[in-house]
Formats: sequence, C-alpha cells, structure tokens
Amino acid sequence: MQITMVGSGYVGLVSGACFAQIGHNVTCVDKDEKKITKLKDGIAPIYEPGIEGIIRQNHELDRIKFTSDLGSALKNCDMAFIAVGTPPGENGEADLSYVESVAAEIGQLAQKNLIVVIKSTVPVGTGQKVEDIIKNKILQRDLDLSIHVASNPEFLKEGTAISDFMKPDRIIVGLSDFNVTEAFKELYRPFLLEDPSKLLIVERSASELIKYSSNAMLATRISFMNELSKLCEKLEVDIDQVRLGMGTDARIGKKFLYAGPGFGGSCFPKDVTALIKTGQENDCELTILQSVTAVNMKQKEYVANKIKTYFGDLKDKKICIWGLSFKPGTDDIREAPAITVINKLLTWGAKVVAHDPQAIESFATQFPSSKNLSFSAKAYQALESADALVLLTEWREYRWPKWEHVSTLLKRKVVFDFRNQYDSAQLNKLGFYYECVGRKDSKINKTSVKNNSIELNPPYVQQAQTLQ
Repeated sequence: MQITMVGSGYVGLVSGACFAQIGHNVTCVDKDEKKITKLKDGIAPIYEPGIEGIIRQNHELDRIKFTSDLGSALKNCDMAFIAVGTPPGENGEADLSYVESVAAEIGQLAQKNLIVVIKSTVPVGTGQKVEDIIKNKILQRDLDLSIHVASNPEFLKEGTAISDFMKPDRIIVGLSDFNVTEAFKELYRPFLLEDPSKLLIVERSASELIKYSSNAMLATRISFMNELSKLCEKLEVDIDQVRLGMGTDARIGKKFLYAGPGFGGSCFPKDVTALIKTGQENDCELTILQSVTAVNMKQKEYVANKIKTYFGDLKDKKICIWGLSFKPGTDDIREAPAITVINKLLTWGAKVVAHDPQAIESFATQFPSSKNLSFSAKAYQALESADALVLLTEWREYRWPKWEHVSTLLKRKVVFDFRNQYDSAQLNKLGFYYECVGRKDSKINKTSVKNNSIELNPPYVQQAQTLQ
C-alpha cells in the first residue's frame, strides 16, 4: 500500500519506518526541513534503539521517503496517517490545533479517494471533527472525493517501540464506515496471518476512548503502588513482596506494579489529564483519575523530601543524580521525576551533578541554567566527592555498580535508590546508608554514616575486595 505519514516525530517516524519494514511504500512528511534533511541521511531526530538501521535499510530499498511537500505525498496515497502532537492545553485538554491544521491541508491538497487515519492520541469526537474539516475543504474545491476517517491509536513504549509495533498484542481500528475494514486487514496482514483476532474493529469513538482508558489504567496501577509503598514504610513491610504476591493473581497480573518516584513521559500525565477534562466537559467527575494525578505529583515530592529529611540542611551538599529520562531506553524527559527532584534540591541549596546515557542534552536544553547544576558524561565521574547518590532512572548500566569503587568516590556513603534496584543487605555490609521506596530503610545509625569519612573501615575494605 502507498502510505503517507504526516508527522515525523516519535509516533510517526516509528510507525512509518515499521510499515516500510513490512513491505509498504511510505512517505514521511514533516514541515521541519532540517529534520527531513537528517532523515534522508539516515539520522533520526529521536532516540529509539534500532530506528536508524530500519530507516537506512528501507531508504536504500526505496520503501521510505522523506519530504516537506504534503501535496506530492498525497498524489498516489491510499492511506494518510495523522501523527502530530496533541500537547496539553492551558486547562489540561488536548490541544488539537496541529491535528486540525493537517486535516485542513489534506482537504486542500487531496486529489483522490482517501482513507485518513488518526494515529495521534485524541479525545472522543476528534475523528468527526477531522472528517468535517476535510470534507468542507474538498467541497470548497468543488470536488467529489470519497474520504473515510479512521482511528488507529498507537500502543508503543519508548525504548521498545519497534518490538511493540512488529509484535503487537492487539491492533485497534475505529471506523464510522465499516466498508473500509478490508483495507486495514491488508495494511496489517503480516501481523494477522497467525492470529486474525489481533485486529479489533470498533466504532471510531470507542477507539479514541480505548487509548486514553488504557493509559489511565496503567497510570492508576502505578499511583496505587506508590501510595501503598508509603503504608509499607510505616508498617515496615516490603513493597516488593507485596508486589510479587499481588502479581501472581491472574486477575491482576505482574506488570505496572512497581513502586518508584512517580510516572512521567509524553503519555500518562497528559492522557490522564485530558481524560479528566473530557469528563468535566460532559458533567462526569472522574474522581479516581483526579487522585491518580494528585498521588503522582506528591510521590515526586515525597522522594525528594527523603533526601531533605536525611540531611536536614542541604546547603552546599553535592548530590549525584543517576538518570534524567522518565524511563530507560529513551531521551524523553517530559514530566520526568528528575525535574521535580532536581528543582527541589536546587531550591534547598544543594549542588547537583547529573548523568544519563541519553537525556543530558534534552535536560540541559529544557532545564533552566543554574550554577549549582552540572552534567557528567560518565556515571562514575559524577560521584566524585558527592554526599549522596540518587537513582531516578533504572538504566541497565546503573544496575550493577562496583560498590567498592563507588565508596571510594563518594564523600559520604549514602544511596537513595528510588527504583528499588539494589540489595540493601549488600550495601549495609559495605557501610552504606541505603534508602529506597516502600522497603525497610537502612538500619545503620544515620549519624555514624553521615559523619563517616571518605576512608572505609578495614572490615568493609576487606569485604569490598571480595566482591570483585
């Protein structure tokens, strides 16, 4: 099929590249000429493992092209996808200006019958708005074209987006005219050969709501576990044991039950807020989702306050942050817990040095400059003379630190593990004060650790050497 993908950001580029990978001819359209030039050279404007290889391979096979000219891309097009951003507006509702602008352009430039597919995350009723805009523009041109507008939300996780696309657990398509069903069966045919039930055809409005509802449910699970983790700390119960016990219940499942510093990213915060706004506009108060948002905001502040509570006065304390992106496998810092935590630390007078494998540039660009905030290209270098290590993103390279080396770099042997990645017993034996989320805190006396010099006691030196 001939596909046009309008928008070459995260969703559009991954979807377009993967459609080309399964044999379709794809033209990716974006108004940013610099982005188009880079894409033609095989350089992706986003960080996503494997994306550049797929782009280059299919560009060489002439299955994917890049242009800023929407008119030329629509000439022989069978399906035109809208994959532009829908950022939150001032009141929390989804900003549809980019979607509506693309719809107007399609109406002005379309030359043949066309299926228009909305890939962007949009509120219920957007498909009808887009259809009205396109048809009105075509009517003004005195043309008689058949236009069908469908909803086909994406369910891609940053860091594993290519695998998610190529091995989907479900494909949702929302239609107002079910006569075009066969076109979507052809579009996704490689994924349906073994299991046709993966394709779920529903009404267009239901498809729009499925996307928001899915993200809201996952966000709810995270906030529930974060709230439960606070109770676990009060009761001295291990949240991980609770998680494992809950996860064995088939009705609940194991995913999205991890306590941590709160959720972030481009989807969960925005989509929960947008769904709450949709409820308000329809005189339907979504109380649970309001609580999900409130708990998430409090959780980010809660973990920051753990650091403040330990030190008391943070003025001129040097804090090392490992992890700036909202999750591993991406350079996306939107709504990342690191933003809240670092803001708090700087407000309290701390000096922050941060490391992240991919997100330093994004963070430095968007975060206000400060003489007390710096970045390190190397994780261990960021630890030098720091009063504490704070883990905020569970990148694989942070998973097994050489603790004996860490202890020689830190000024104080203090670790705040807000992703519950490390073994508290191991760190306690090495003389570290260790604090996490929802598990028993370190039992080592805080005062003795706070006053501990950079030199390790001989028993701990001996133990550290045996770990190599």
